[in-house]
Amino acid sequence: MNSAGTTLDPAEIDRFAAQSADWWNPTGSFRPLHRLNPVRLAFIRDALLAHFGRDLRSLRPFEGLSLVDIGCGGGLTAEPMARLGFAVTGIDAAAPAIDVARAHAEGSGLTIDYRTASIESIAREGTVFDVALALEIVEHVADGEAFFAALGAIVRPGGVAIGATLNRTARSFALAIVAAEYVLGWLPRGTHDWRRFVRPAEFVLALRRRGFAATRLAGLSYDPFAAQWSVSEDLSVNYMLSAVRR
Repeated sequence: MNSAGTTLDPAEIDRFAAQSADWWNPTGSFRPLHRLNPVRLAFIRDALLAHFGRDLRSLRPFEGLSLVDIGCGGGLTAEPMARLGFAVTGIDAAAPAIDVARAHAEGSGLTIDYRTASIESIAREGTVFDVALALEIVEHVADGEAFFAALGAIVRPGGVAIGATLNRTARSFALAIVAAEYVLGWLPRGTHDWRRFVRPAEFVLALRRRGFAATRLAGLSYDPFAAQWSVSEDLSVNYMLSAVRR
């Protein structure tokens, strides 16, 4: 934990900033996220349709709701959320990523409020959202307690937080770091620090302390033969969860 109470880790920011030009390249350094994104989006959509009672048959079922994508990168999730009708704010501490996200959204005809900001700076503004996404970001922050405190501050009562991260297990070390970074080269070496991985129970407890009640917890499994991700009951490596702010 960082005693200064900031979520920002300059080394992490610099690492991702250096890769920013690759955000929308499906065969580049963010290829794993491009492959993971369809199953993430389905999980998010289904959880929010159920919670807000919206109709999937609508072209923009989430019209009138606000969403913040924390650590949005180049906008891989923010753009689909905007197409579904959300008023989307995307925040990232890496300015080059925000530049890429803005340019891509403009080229796609989408209006998204992208900001070079941290979650705690948004919390200090007093802005609240109906939905907050924290996808593959918790394992990169400097201070987890500061992150969850800010998350509790920016989701309105009755709103939803959805997270996705890596479990801290021997299997996740073998697959997400040794295999993905050093053997297969799917990710640049040094992308992850296993010590920052968050166990599901830790994630749920941290949310509970900030006024959230977990509603769904699901594992994510990868089939190397089909090159596809799917939702599973295996939480040992990747997992997602949804929680409602009481």
